[in-house]
Amino acid sequence: MAELHIDRLLETCIKRGASDLHLHVGLPPCLRLHGRLRQLETKVLEPDDTVALMKAITPDRNQQEVQEEGGTDFGFSFGDAGRFRVSVFRQKGHISMALRLIPSKLFSIDEIGLPGIVPVLLRRPRGLFLVTGPTGSGKTTTLATMVDYVNTNFDRHIITIEDPIEFYHSHKKSMVTQREVGQDVPSFSEALRRVLRMDPDVIMVGELRDLETIEAALTAAETGHLVFGTLHTTGCQGTVNRIIDVFPVDQQEQIRTQLSVSLIAVLSQQLCRRIDKPGMVAAYEFMAVTAAIANLVRENKTFRIDSAIQVGKKYGMQLLDEHLWNLFVANRIGRDELMDKARRPAELQQKLDEAFPGQQQGPTLPMADAEGGDGEGNN
Repeated sequence: MAELHIDRLLETCIKRGASDLHLHVGLPPCLRLHGRLRQLETKVLEPDDTVALMKAITPDRNQQEVQEEGGTDFGFSFGDAGRFRVSVFRQKGHISMALRLIPSKLFSIDEIGLPGIVPVLLRRPRGLFLVTGPTGSGKTTTLATMVDYVNTNFDRHIITIEDPIEFYHSHKKSMVTQREVGQDVPSFSEALRRVLRMDPDVIMVGELRDLETIEAALTAAETGHLVFGTLHTTGCQGTVNRIIDVFPVDQQEQIRTQLSVSLIAVLSQQLCRRIDKPGMVAAYEFMAVTAAIANLVRENKTFRIDSAIQVGKKYGMQLLDEHLWNLFVANRIGRDELMDKARRPAELQQKLDEAFPGQQQGPTLPMADAEGGDGEGNN
């Protein structure tokens, strides 16, 4: 039966510590284990198999959406073992699925290695805190950690807007309201339009995906709320430019002013495969918005942001390539991962050639501890 089959696959995913399960016609089920795809030693899936597996876990309204739109996203709990975020989609006329395992354990700020100034910023009564990076870089885990820190330490009303809900937060010192797009509210922009009437202190937006949502998040941050949001951008400078570029040219000057006042921090991250032990480690680029950086945003001089980050080390700021280099010399990531994830690979290549002339692999013993912790658990 499909139910038993999907249960066994989900159990295997959890037991092996995989981050994702892929079900694709013409292949056996595949796990993503420590960043690499691994096929399970089972039968090759046929079209009837993926349809049956999909129907075993997909709510009726989502099955309807697959029929009408060709794809759907939802989340579900697999008993007490964990939650999965599911993407069902059609390709070549067949049903495929990608299931992301959401860790059941919430991590602390120290465990995932966030910069030390982050807890100070989370005390702020208002402002926009952005977590950015490519898909699968651990943004969800980082946001959940930040929400949990506020929930544990302050009496706030936290409202999350997600598609779908991933981590479930219980009420601790704070009260947590979690709204799922498509189930509790039709869209992110609609949820944000209504959220200010719900007496929130902290608002977490799962994805700032369009002009309307970004505009609403900026307004909420300006009007006395702490807002967390994510963007699929790389680097702090690129994130600021992306937000401004979403708006029409005649509004961009106003948005620069708005952003310079409301933005408090950008955390841009990448997940890297470890070489010192199985698992992944997070590399961070971090920018806390100082008066100098706010001026750069306002005056359209974002090209100077990287230099400002280098000057701001005392605030815990760092560039991504700096953190990657520290992880490399600490023997936590390999040379290939260093170069693949770097924002400026040519500069790092030169640094490698100077530090390890004639060597292909770099250090064999730890030489320095990586800044910002080791990011364990951020998968």
